[in-house]
Amino acid sequence: MRNRRRQLLRTAPAIVALQMAWLRTVLAAGSLEKGVHRLRGDVRVNGAPASEGMDIKGGDIITTGANSEVVFVTGKDAFLIRANSRVEAQGVLGALVLSGLRIVTGAVLSVFSPGEAKTLTTPTATIGIRGTAVYVEAEVSRTYVCTCYGSAEIVPIADPSAREIVHTLQHDQPRYVMGSGAPQMLTGAPVVNHSDAELAMLENLVGRRPPFLDNPNHWPRY
Repeated sequence: MRNRRRQLLRTAPAIVALQMAWLRTVLAAGSLEKGVHRLRGDVRVNGAPASEGMDIKGGDIITTGANSEVVFVTGKDAFLIRANSRVEAQGVLGALVLSGLRIVTGAVLSVFSPGEAKTLTTPTATIGIRGTAVYVEAEVSRTYVCTCYGSAEIVPIADPSAREIVHTLQHDQPRYVMGSGAPQMLTGAPVVNHSDAELAMLENLVGRRPPFLDNPNHWPRY
């Protein structure tokens, strides 16, 4: 156990240095105005294979297969959809600015423009946001929500009276939102499956920086 602890102490500074180098690279990479920025594996929009540069519009259905993901920008918002997901773009049919997403299943990391109200829905939760970053994993009976920074109103569909408004600086209050029949609708959760580097990459695509990078005491946590 002591040897393991010494090894972790020796490697931790190197891990932090690598994360900081990645963040600097991401922030220097420029920005993209709209459309699919990057994709890997089997990514489809309305059943047809997606391609880099294509627009994602209101009413579109995005699906990803195993070992697949897609990064795209609409308006001043940016999204990363992970493997095995089905996501419906919400808003005026055909519009290039979305009002939110319906995450049927799978995982999505999102960054949104300040001051613009958006809504994410899953089988068990409605998440109202205004200029924040949120990571969501949707299952039939449970939703994972991390408000990475900013504010979000998390409303369990099975019991809207159990709603909670969360204010965070950097992954401070992740939540599980349970489905019907659970003894408690909202419970605390760990930080899982998303990183500060990914948030910096998404914000950079729309010409912004995650607010925690301007904190002199910041170092990448995840």
